[in-house]
Formats: sequence, C-alpha cells, structure tokens
Amino acid sequence: MSKIILTGDRPTGRLHIGHYAGSLRRRVELQNSGEYDKTYIMIADAQALTDNMDNPEKVRENIIEVALDYMSCGLDPEKSTLFIQSQISELCELTFYYMDLVTVSRLQRNPTVKSEIQMRNFEASIPVGFFTYPISQAADITAFKATTVPVGGDQLPMIEQCREIVHRFNSQYAPDKPVLVEPEALLPQNEACMRLPGTDGKAKMSKSLGNCIYLSDPADEVSKKIMSMYTDPLHLQVSDPGHLEGNTVFTYLDAFCKPEHFERYMPDHANLDELKEHYQRGGLGDVKVKRFLDKIMQETLDPIRARRKELEKDIPAIYEILKKGSEVARQAAAQTLSDVKSAMRINYFEDMEMIRRQSEKYNA
Repeated sequence: MSKIILTGDRPTGRLHIGHYAGSLRRRVELQNSGEYDKTYIMIADAQALTDNMDNPEKVRENIIEVALDYMSCGLDPEKSTLFIQSQISELCELTFYYMDLVTVSRLQRNPTVKSEIQMRNFEASIPVGFFTYPISQAADITAFKATTVPVGGDQLPMIEQCREIVHRFNSQYAPDKPVLVEPEALLPQNEACMRLPGTDGKAKMSKSLGNCIYLSDPADEVSKKIMSMYTDPLHLQVSDPGHLEGNTVFTYLDAFCKPEHFERYMPDHANLDELKEHYQRGGLGDVKVKRFLDKIMQETLDPIRARRKELEKDIPAIYEILKKGSEVARQAAAQTLSDVKSAMRINYFEDMEMIRRQSEKYNA
C-alpha cells in the first residue's frame, strides 16, 4: 500500500511558530525524506468558513498568506501537492455520506470540538458546519487515502473519529475488500512542540488572543515579543531561584534550541540542561535567557523570511501553483468518491449487472 500524507491549515491568518513547531517543520522533513509516495497539503478554507461565514473576506485574503508561509518554510510544489479545500467538490459529497455513520452524541463527546466551541463562546449557537467538522476532516483525509496525518496532540481525537468512520464504512459497505484507509497520526518528536503556548503563557497560541510570533514577523517585532514573554512571576531578582514549569521561555527553548546554539550564542553553558539547572538554583536573569532565545528564533526565521520576500515578487505564480495542485487533488478525490459510491451501490448508471437484472425481472 502507498504511503500518503495529508495535512493542512485553516486560512484565518498568517501562520505562526506554533504551526511551525507543531507540524509544519515536520512536514518539510517528511516531504524530503523520500519515504512517502505522495504528500497532500490542504489550505482548509471551507472549514475556516464554518466559523467565519460573517467575514468571508478574512478567509479569502489569507489563502495567499498561508501559501506563502508554506513555501517559504520549504514545502515544494514539485514534491507536495498544495491545494485549496473548497475547489474539491468531492469532499462535500463524501462528508454528506459520512454523516450517516456518526451520531450527534458522538460528536458532542469529541474533546477537540468541545474545546473549540468553548473557546469561541458558541454555547447554543453552534453553526452546524462547525459542529460537524470532524466528519468533514475525515472526508479530507480519506479522499486521498492518507496513511499518515502529521498533527499536534490536540488533534488526536479528530484522527480517532476519522478511524471510527473508516471502520464503520468498511464494515458496512466493503467488508471483504476495504475501500477506505485508516490513517495514523504522526505527532511531533519533541514533546514541547506538541502544543506551544502563547507568548503570554496562555495554554494555546492563538491569532485571536494576540499572543503569537508569526513566521513572517520582522526581526524587530520578534525581538519585542520575546523580550515581553511570560516567564516566572516569582523570579524577581537575578539571584532568586527560578521555576521552569509554566515558564514560556524555557518551553520555547525546549522546542527550538539545538546543541550548537550554545557554542554560538551561550558559550558559558554547555547545554540546555545546564542552563535550566543554573536558572533553577538562581543567578541567571530572565533577560539573558530571553536574548539567547531571540538569537535562536532569528536564526530559525531568517531564511523563512528571506524566501517569503522572494516569493512575494510573483503572486500570480503562487495562485497558479494552487490551481494546478487543486486539479491534481480533485482527480484523486474523484477516484475515491467513485470507489465509495460503488461500495454503497449508488453508482446506478455504471452498475450494468443491476440494470441487467432489473431488465430480466420486468421482461421475464
């Protein structure tokens, strides 16, 4: 069986370093690994509209932002298929069929859905499209017969629900020859990357909360955000013992720091463990640690910003890449939809055996 990756992001704003640490950096590595037969990267605009229907221009304008972030990070249209979700109408039809395989109570139990509803203060005014987006996501994944879905830890319930839909469909309609593929989640190798907190120490880095460092932020803006980052409120003096738990600066160091950074930017410490130990016993100020993190983040983001600046010179070319990618993606999704309709036996005009039997029945 082919090894296929499907992943993507909602175009509700520029991508931030939480996206990069959580999955984007890994996507580039996987794309270049040669281990996968196909890689599909989706800009999930239809999903974004489920809670932005009153502001569709926000979604429309951010298509190009996400595409630029993708390519500036190293996603290569020669190796990966970059496409726009709404341009693949087959995904809507698959979602419609899958809805019959999921109960309302099961959707209500999905932890990710519950968390997102609470965060958006939807209460009883939940758009149906938003409520059912785990089903839509299952359609996205299965349409391309994805075997692997790189995700952050908060998305595991979505993958589990997709696997349930696949299992139920195959059991119901294709018990002898499964049509749909059960995907596996691929989590970040670094635990700190699974859910990078916001710069204010809040559990989630979110555009709406204004606590993000964006991949396209200029260097001075990145420095400003890092120097104002939440640390240890009890670490008032340099001599005070510091605490690592809940300390955003050290969480970011866990996610981005490499051994070679110490030789370049912090030669008085051998490694991150030694830096942490020094901070915990006292005698190491937050400003020095933040400046170290700033140098690491600038080194990480400099090549991304440079590539983005070049890509911005020819925006029509970016849209052409997305158009061609969407055409390729639609062909793959159309084949899966055909397989699904055949298994469900609703491919009436292609089922010549059924037509023959009906003809014999009425002409016996």
